[in-house]
Amino acid sequence: MICDLDNRCLKAFRRELYAILESCDPRPETRFCLAIEEGEAWLLGDIPAVKAAYPKAKGAVLRAYVNDSICGTWERLADAVFPDGSQALAAKGWQMVGAEKSAWAEKIAPCMDIDNNLSPSFVYFRRKIQDLI
Repeated sequence: MICDLDNRCLKAFRRELYAILESCDPRPETRFCLAIEEGEAWLLGDIPAVKAAYPKAKGAVLRAYVNDSICGTWERLADAVFPDGSQALAAKGWQMVGAEKSAWAEKIAPCMDIDNNLSPSFVYFRRKIQDLI
């Protein structure tokens, strides 16, 4: 399962997920991989990929991002790549925010070097996938 952590406590949320898993009969083989804070953290874990997908991305905004920090991650990415930043995007409503987030994933992910991503939660996810194969 892949999920955004958002602003939840990692340890408490993981305990909650494992409690649900323990109640399953039969118990499925499961790995919990949480994007810290949001899925955009995985995209921001590879700044060269962001720059490849969005050559005009604001370097100062990208350089200021601390991997897997709880900082308004999608807003940081929007401030780097969306015209007039996160406030302009948010003013367009949540449907537009969701559409833009999908567009970022579609555009940035193919440029990613998964072996050199700096997001600790992405590295954990990658390791869990590698363990399965």
